[in-house]
Amino acid sequence: MTGDQVSFTPGRLLPLLTHPSGRAATTCVYRCGNQCAHEAPNSSSNEYFGDVVKGMSRRGAFKAGAVMAATAGAFAAMSGGATASAAVPPALAGHGHGHGHGNGGRPVPGTDFTPVAPNTADAVTIPDGWESNVVIRWGDPVVWGAPRFDRDRQTASAQAKQFGYNNDFVGLIPQDSLGWRYLMVVNHEYTTETQMFPAGQYDEDNPTEEQVKIGWAAHGLSVVQVVRRLRGGLEVIPSRYGRRITLDTTFEVRGPAAGSKYLKTSADPTGTKVRGTQNNCAGGVTPWGTVLSGEENFHQYFANSEKVTDPVEQARLTRYGIGKGTTTRKWERFDKRWDVPQEPNEVNRFGWVVEIDPNDPNSTPVKHTALGRFKHEAANVKITKDGRVAVYSGDDERFEYIYKFVSKGKYKKGTSAYARRHNSALLDEGTLYVGKFTGDSPASEIDGTGKLPADGEFDGTGEWIPLVSGDKSFVDGFTAEEVYVFTRQAADKAGATKMDRPEDIEPNPVNGRIYAALTNNTDRGAAGKAGVDEPNPRVGNKNGHVLEWEEDKGDAASLKFSWRLLLVCGDPATADTYFGGFPKDQVSPISCPDNVAFDPYGNLWISTDGNALGTNDGLFAVPTDGPNRGQVKQFLTVPVGAETCGPNVTADFVTVAVQHPGEGGTVENPESHWPDGGSNLPRPAIVSVWKKRR
Repeated sequence: MTGDQVSFTPGRLLPLLTHPSGRAATTCVYRCGNQCAHEAPNSSSNEYFGDVVKGMSRRGAFKAGAVMAATAGAFAAMSGGATASAAVPPALAGHGHGHGHGNGGRPVPGTDFTPVAPNTADAVTIPDGWESNVVIRWGDPVVWGAPRFDRDRQTASAQAKQFGYNNDFVGLIPQDSLGWRYLMVVNHEYTTETQMFPAGQYDEDNPTEEQVKIGWAAHGLSVVQVVRRLRGGLEVIPSRYGRRITLDTTFEVRGPAAGSKYLKTSADPTGTKVRGTQNNCAGGVTPWGTVLSGEENFHQYFANSEKVTDPVEQARLTRYGIGKGTTTRKWERFDKRWDVPQEPNEVNRFGWVVEIDPNDPNSTPVKHTALGRFKHEAANVKITKDGRVAVYSGDDERFEYIYKFVSKGKYKKGTSAYARRHNSALLDEGTLYVGKFTGDSPASEIDGTGKLPADGEFDGTGEWIPLVSGDKSFVDGFTAEEVYVFTRQAADKAGATKMDRPEDIEPNPVNGRIYAALTNNTDRGAAGKAGVDEPNPRVGNKNGHVLEWEEDKGDAASLKFSWRLLLVCGDPATADTYFGGFPKDQVSPISCPDNVAFDPYGNLWISTDGNALGTNDGLFAVPTDGPNRGQVKQFLTVPVGAETCGPNVTADFVTVAVQHPGEGGTVENPESHWPDGGSNLPRPAIVSVWKKRR
């Protein structure tokens, strides 16, 4: 091993960090308003009933997806990284046999690397034979005229032209057929002001107006153009496509809730224009070449909700966890839109899926109301068999739901300006559904310990419950307008299944199945909270799991599906974990899955957030079909205090976003100096990784 990496012995874990999930306390405060320290907003009584159903017939096995017969290439790029030693813990050596199976030692295409050992290094650690570089970091230029980053003398006008803070989703839109040139779109989820300014400059209780405006400019998204180096990773080049989208950028509200009385404010009496986007977490690149981005933890930015006296309005605010009293960032002091009593509808203008057209720097970004309002982790597209567009999205909070939208109109192939406009408009009319998951095992076999039921898997069937379509509501007591704006409450009434923080959800382009990361839920089974069920089978679920489902007849328009858990994450040496049936002594430990992606061979790649096993977060590859299904292999780790976000995996390179490095430290005593090293303070950044050329 190299540097200050540590070995991993199954069953002997490092001490937990300050938060149950492994996150630093600072991350919890600034990223999500410390929501895990508060009661989960879902106090509805729609208890899951699937496990009381006895004697259901087992569904058939999933159809094995054909593995793409493509030539394996190199991967791609980041600098400031460290290469892992060839020494691999015994748990990761060799190849499996039996149920999960093993393929006689043959490497699985796309996962033919030596796993990285779990570690606590302040570096991006990658496998032997691979190289990396930093593509872009907080403060680097994005648009023409951007000044050089100066941490000691920041201004809002400079930040509005520079790469924003805490990068999350990374989307790559190809600009040639050879894979050399891309538009790269990056979300900037949140700001951590105590980490952004030099010692002595920032007072948490009394931020200056300029510091607040810097925060506004550091949110949103960045668009840059990148090219592949001849023998390496990605590099940003000056381009007319360079663009920053911030909390001051005008968004068009589209779809059935545009103009709603619940969206009108004094600044926008029409309810059709919103200033800015925030808390953009994960996202997805559409088949027509735009980017969908989910607005997630917006609740923490709004103040004084307790002063709202109308009981109906107060219930709506409570269901979304809107803050009481002053906020951490104190934005309400400088703009009344963040003060709920003064602008009660402003909060309803966030929590949507937004769409960006990177190919048109002058386009107005859109908020799509037909996809519902909740804490969207992401939004990803699959085309139905009859040519319509299905969009999958998870609501990232404890005991929240999984949703699907299916358009009324049909998709037109291509990425031309006409195709982009046509297909974007499809997201404004269709049907919004919420998921109900039913287990096929007796309730007595789901005991909360993670022990597999008698049939050997956590699995079952499910259905999509319609919530709303156009101006027709399917939920008793809710108008269509109310379903779109207060989607969580409508889903409660419809009886959806409470899940363990559903985050990124993406369709596998090779086998056609859908995969969802369920990060964790330490409240599962606690007193007064929802108990275990087959899709969420562990009490106090601190390590999370990965859900896989197949729509009936493989059609994304279907209202029925069959599901199973591919992974039940954690220490493979413990009895409560499961790796698709693959031998547990031959997998990498994995905790708190967050984002998912796929390589050209259909392997699932998982990034983690809040590793509860005491080591750094990372990126993992796992085959979804064949004898090595479930063989988790760790590809990289990120620096101290960081989260792994936004993975992209092509045949030639990998990109990841390194979010909040060193966030457990302080400006006076930083715990990380990544990516610039020395005595420099940490900066969030995008990294690319590729295989060395011979």
